[in-house]
Amino acid sequence: MSSGTVRRAAVLPVDAARRAMWMFVIGNAVIVEALFLSAGSDKNGVLTTARFFGVHAALLMLFQLLLVARLPWLDRRIGMDRLTVWHRWVGFLLLWTVLTHATLVVAGFAALDGTSMARTFTALSGVPASLLGMLAAGIVVVVAAVSVRPLRRRLPYEVWHGLHLLLYVALGLSFVHELQETTTFASSAFATAYWWILWLFAFGALLFGRVAVPLWRNAYHRFRVAAVVPESDDVVSVHVTGRHLDRLPARAGQFCIWRFPGHNHWWLANPFSLSAAPNGQGLRLTAKAAGSTSAGLRNLPVGSRAFVEGPYGAFTSLHRTRPGTLLIAGGVGITPVRAMLEEQTTGDVVVLYRVRGEADAVLLDEVRRLVALRGGRLHLLTGRTAESGTPPFAPDNLQRLVPDITGRDVYVCGPPAMTGAVLAGLRDLRVPARQVHAEKFGLA
Repeated sequence: MSSGTVRRAAVLPVDAARRAMWMFVIGNAVIVEALFLSAGSDKNGVLTTARFFGVHAALLMLFQLLLVARLPWLDRRIGMDRLTVWHRWVGFLLLWTVLTHATLVVAGFAALDGTSMARTFTALSGVPASLLGMLAAGIVVVVAAVSVRPLRRRLPYEVWHGLHLLLYVALGLSFVHELQETTTFASSAFATAYWWILWLFAFGALLFGRVAVPLWRNAYHRFRVAAVVPESDDVVSVHVTGRHLDRLPARAGQFCIWRFPGHNHWWLANPFSLSAAPNGQGLRLTAKAAGSTSAGLRNLPVGSRAFVEGPYGAFTSLHRTRPGTLLIAGGVGITPVRAMLEEQTTGDVVVLYRVRGEADAVLLDEVRRLVALRGGRLHLLTGRTAESGTPPFAPDNLQRLVPDITGRDVYVCGPPAMTGAVLAGLRDLRVPARQVHAEKFGLA
């Protein structure tokens, strides 16, 4: 679909992707249920129930891998932010499934041997297969604990991310644990083939999306810094060039994860939106100095290498359903909106740009020029809410600024509080959900 084209199909890309994922989950759940029933009963009912939770824990782990694999087809249709939210909730479901499985295993063998659960736990820890399962369960518990929101907010991202990587160790331990627990993996020839195919598919998807695609694209395109342009005292644009950029599947509104070797440690990466529509010649990011990584971008030497992951995100015209568009941005959230203005060639466009003062409006001259070129309207919403007394994104104010708002696609990008206020206002105005597009750009 060309840029600016309105999609009128009955099934939106995001809906098609969600249906595909549900079909995958339900189909595999049915197969797992059938394998569980065909394997028969264990030595007692408690152990049979424990195995039930065990096979479902394995299925949840594999689904977790797919959610974070950054597969391009899923990411462009659903968006990394939604996939990450699903990953979080599936992770907590996995936690309770694993704990239930482990508790029932200990209880089942304790009942079988007529001994205490403490002694049974100690005895099982001496069995290699059980020990591997215990270690995997322990890692899942630790990662889930540090992912609880109050604790997560207190941890530096690098610490949280490092602990989160231990989940890959847990997955490896779980795989070997399942191999050695032959009641599940080798209950039949079909069961063995099924579990091998599923594990290989999940690990293959992860390696493809997280390793193979980024390495191949960087080797093929050879990204380098072409220019560093200060936009203001605390905002800088970095222009990146490379080979064959016309073949990079990037769209206006998407973001990349940027690393600049020699600028910061390798594990320090930032997701920055493309602030100009991809033109086959170069990419541009625009960032505000909000941390040590982004603040140091103005010191990047021209000609230095860039390692780029992506592009990612579903904040694109692929999801347009209406001829008219309303683009709402707050602060540096204008960057993907500015890129979309450059890409959009059809339909009526209105832009609401929320900033504290006109001096804080990033790329304002470019936005004004592009809006004028499209024959659109720009509303610069300045000042503090407490001073004006009227929330800028209250339903009445949105309706006043954009009377036909319910007939437009609405794209929202800005700070979480602003995005939440806009989405609440849109719900009150009964703007159809399929016309509302919002995405959070982040790694955690």
